[in-house]
Amino acid sequence: MRLLHVRRLGGPNVYLNRPVAVARLDLQDLTGHETTDHPGFAERLVAALPGLRSHHCSAGRPGGLLDAMDRGTYFGHVTEHVTLELSGLIGREAYFGRTVRAGGPGDYELILECPRDEPAETDLVERLVELAVRTVTAALSGTVPDPAPDLAPIAADHEAGRLGVSTAALARAARERGVPVRRVGGLNLLRLGYGRYRRLAWAAMTDRTSAIGMEVAADKRLAHRMLADAGVPVPEGRVAQSPAEALEALREIGAPVVVKPLSGHQGEGVHIELSEPPEVVAAFTSAAGGDGRADAPGVLVESYIPGRDYRVLVVGGRIAAAAELTAARITGDGTSTVAELVERVNADPARGEGHDRPLTRLALGATELALLARQGHGPDSVPGEGETVRLRRNANLSTGGTSRDVTDDVHPEVAAMCVRAAATVGMDVCGIDLRLPDIGSPLPAERGAAGILEVNAAPGLRMHLAPYEGEPRDVAGDVIDLMYPPGTPSRVPVVSVTGTNGKTTTVRMIAHMLELHGVRTGMTSTEGVYVGGRLIHRSDASGPRSAEMVLGDRSVEAAVLETARGGIVRRGLGYDRADVAVVTNITRDHLGMDATESVDDLIDIKALVAEEIRRGGHLVLNAEDGPSAGLAGRPAVARRDPEVCFFAMSADAPVLVRHLAGGGAGYFVENGRLTEARGGRRTPVLPVEEVAGAFGGRAGHVVANALAALAAARALGVPLDVAAEALRTFEPHTRNPGRGCVYQVGDNPVLVDYAHNPAAVTAIGEFARARWGGGGVAAVTLPGDRSDELVAETARCVAGAFGRVVVYEDEDLRGRRSGEMTRLIVQGLREGRPDVLHHPAGDLKGALTSALDMAGPGEPVLLLYEKLQPVVELLETLGAEPAAP
Repeated sequence: MRLLHVRRLGGPNVYLNRPVAVARLDLQDLTGHETTDHPGFAERLVAALPGLRSHHCSAGRPGGLLDAMDRGTYFGHVTEHVTLELSGLIGREAYFGRTVRAGGPGDYELILECPRDEPAETDLVERLVELAVRTVTAALSGTVPDPAPDLAPIAADHEAGRLGVSTAALARAARERGVPVRRVGGLNLLRLGYGRYRRLAWAAMTDRTSAIGMEVAADKRLAHRMLADAGVPVPEGRVAQSPAEALEALREIGAPVVVKPLSGHQGEGVHIELSEPPEVVAAFTSAAGGDGRADAPGVLVESYIPGRDYRVLVVGGRIAAAAELTAARITGDGTSTVAELVERVNADPARGEGHDRPLTRLALGATELALLARQGHGPDSVPGEGETVRLRRNANLSTGGTSRDVTDDVHPEVAAMCVRAAATVGMDVCGIDLRLPDIGSPLPAERGAAGILEVNAAPGLRMHLAPYEGEPRDVAGDVIDLMYPPGTPSRVPVVSVTGTNGKTTTVRMIAHMLELHGVRTGMTSTEGVYVGGRLIHRSDASGPRSAEMVLGDRSVEAAVLETARGGIVRRGLGYDRADVAVVTNITRDHLGMDATESVDDLIDIKALVAEEIRRGGHLVLNAEDGPSAGLAGRPAVARRDPEVCFFAMSADAPVLVRHLAGGGAGYFVENGRLTEARGGRRTPVLPVEEVAGAFGGRAGHVVANALAALAAARALGVPLDVAAEALRTFEPHTRNPGRGCVYQVGDNPVLVDYAHNPAAVTAIGEFARARWGGGGVAAVTLPGDRSDELVAETARCVAGAFGRVVVYEDEDLRGRRSGEMTRLIVQGLREGRPDVLHHPAGDLKGALTSALDMAGPGEPVLLLYEKLQPVVELLETLGAEPAAP
């Protein structure tokens, strides 16, 4: 077996509403083999990975995989389960898997769930699948494989790349509250919400955390001064620039003292309860990060406050949680050495390196060894039974300390002091380190008996989320509630438009309606990303990345997203839970691409847009298109309890008639007017001849798009008069370029359109006959990534409407050989119309020039194109002017 490639689908997709990776596997010599063809394989594999015994497989119960291997299953399926098991062994939260055939007889795709916030650029999935392949291969060779050595570096990279405890808790809390979450790259940075409600959080920092407050908190001396000026008790302190100044501070303040850096975090370089000059000098060197030179950074020497260590978390001007902290220590059993006791404590799976676990592993570094020596111990000494041996004096979790929740015990005086301290420094979220005899008692009156040691910006939340003792606190939820108070929105309205034809026009119409209604709209389409009517990014922007671009824009008040098949299949959706989903139609196109072999496959893909709407959201479907209308009956759609609205050109469309009879909503043409209906009530909107770009209704496909857009805009609350005015002013050359636009070039009208499949070409042909009474001449190109059959069918449709055709090829041949597409198109033209006149052209300019030469005076010329910009530039050189409707 070998792994060919892996692609990631970052949003809801056709397999799962969570991220997945799709790994393409070539079974090679194992093609057609089953597990029963290799006696002893299953036993050796399970001996290597005992956890496989609990895999459910399709049986839906533990042991299902073992049963499948006993009956005989293929090795793509086995590799899927081995990959999931290896993934679980390194702590990745990924449980869903599926194996499907793809391409040739030995080609399979493994669909593997990925953790929601795993960086898209990681290679973990590739490495896990490759290790699974090696493990399966080794078991086939007759040995019991040991994947552990190869799994260890993968596990280390997974730990290094996953969200920190605090940030992961924020992401989880946001999702529980329905707030959209996107991790930014591999950082502990979260993008929350959509559009105007988009916020940022970096660990426990919000995008409204004061930069000045953070600077003050980072400068311990400045923070102490501000707190002291505000009457908040703090230790007496001095800044020392040299060991001599540190000793002078010791004499002035009086022993014991604390020596720590002027700026720092996680207890690094902090030395507590020092009384002897040599200790202070050594502490100065450590805290300053130098060797006692005159240019060494200054340190802070403070009076030592006896009592207990506490951390109080202040969020939005109130106490969210409080914990008593205990410094790293071990308890002797009378037989084990200090080193052995440390190792025993570190075996707790809750302990890890840095901040990747609720607790930090104990260490035996220089600081710990020095403190051990003061207690008469070393790594190899054996403490007595029940003897407590301290490893650290400072109680930071990052140095191995533990926490005990005391939130319910905080005395009101202590709470008020902490809230005041946070306000003094100017922090919305901060951790207050303080020492006092008992957090549950009033503040002691004696000077120096209590005080705030530090105000911490971006405080770690893990001591409150998972205290060593006591009740966990939902402090991540408190931070999210600060950013999004209950009842406030985190999302802007989202409209997602899919279908085979009409997506771009429909999206543009909806956006125009919203903008005219005063809503600043972000829009994606095959021509680019627009915000407020201005192009901000030119590209084929109908996939998830462009959707994320719009939804991440703080100025956007509503989003209208063209959602194409390719983006869904290759990347998933770029959003979750649209408010309105529009499916214009589903017809033959893209067949043979991305394992899409039939219209049923297309339906399954495009159905995702209908399935991923919010509960009670609006679903706009084409009543005259069976595949589109049928989406309303899919179980996954019905579970969303949608408000279904049908549109149709005819008021007599059976699906529409039944829907209205049941009290539903619909949009259709009646008595020459676009009409809105609910049940038996009819409301005329505007005459068909007033729809801009519909050429008095002769462009029926444009009228259908207008009905779909009208339904979507009304679902978002756009008033009828505003929607009608938007349709009147939807001038195609400026608002819908490249879609049904007519230009005058000399005596000939030139119809420019993007039609590139049978249904679209048929519609544009019908319009040409209705508008000019005959087809005229067509200059056509078709995309090379379509199947030969689909190219031929589209060409037959061209011949059905146009007796004279100029054929040219796209600049991007999309894998085809030069001349191949011309041959296929000509063949299809002849099949559709044996007497068709066809002429090859080398490029766009040659094609349009030849078509104009072939056309008689006043005859229309249809120009189908690959890219719009070269068409616009060519028309300008020919002196083309927009033609009157």
